[in-house]
Amino acid sequence: MECRTYDECACAEGRAELPSGKIERQKKMEFNILTLFPEMFSAVNTSMVGRAVSNGLVSLNVLNIRDFSTDRRKNAADAPFGGGQGMLMMPQPLFDALESVDAQEKRVLYMSPRGKVMDQELITDLAKEDELVLVCGHYEGIDQRVLDHFRCEEVSIGDYVLTGGELPAMVLIDAVARLIPGVLGSRESALDESVYSGLLEYPQYTQPHNYRGMEVPEVLRSGDHERIRLWKFEQSLRLTRDRRPDLLEAFLKSHKDLTKRERKIVDAVLAE
Repeated sequence: MECRTYDECACAEGRAELPSGKIERQKKMEFNILTLFPEMFSAVNTSMVGRAVSNGLVSLNVLNIRDFSTDRRKNAADAPFGGGQGMLMMPQPLFDALESVDAQEKRVLYMSPRGKVMDQELITDLAKEDELVLVCGHYEGIDQRVLDHFRCEEVSIGDYVLTGGELPAMVLIDAVARLIPGVLGSRESALDESVYSGLLEYPQYTQPHNYRGMEVPEVLRSGDHERIRLWKFEQSLRLTRDRRPDLLEAFLKSHKDLTKRERKIVDAVLAE
């Protein structure tokens, strides 16, 4: 979901301020990641997050939970008490791994399908932390005593089940990292999304202006900045109305200072 419309343009005209998604910090953001499959996180060390690591803005401390097991076979899971399918991650390796990063004093997140569904409000809140601890579950989950002792926040990325918490943890890292100053090219890059401005992103086009008979809309080549702004606003409204009516409702409730032209466009789009 992406969007660049009302809030960005309103800010440029002096009518509104950009949403406060940028996080001010003096030191790098550190992610402590506890997993049974540390090799999976090599994918995070690429692209945007990889550059942030190289530039000293983000630190990834990936710990193999098995390394903390006192079992001679390095087992990290066993059958659950009371019966049930599958295996459950045992408390001892997790306690020792968490204590090795002083998790008692830090914010600990357990990636779990039964957790709070991740949204931008949560991501923005997490980006204010200097350090996070991410626990990636596997099998049928982890011993409840771990969750209770370390006051773990359970976080989900959606109403579906994955084989482990590694992919959700990567999603969280990417979403949080992009809010850290310097990770993206500009503040606008981080704030220029639907979840910040409230509307889904309008259609975009690049060269050539005519490709196989498909033309770029004339208004975008007109040079008339106000017409372009209003066209983008209208397109975003339509997309949001059709795909995320909940976002449109929230946007209209929170934006009472629309100009006459904007209000006219809103009325027309809602009447279609």
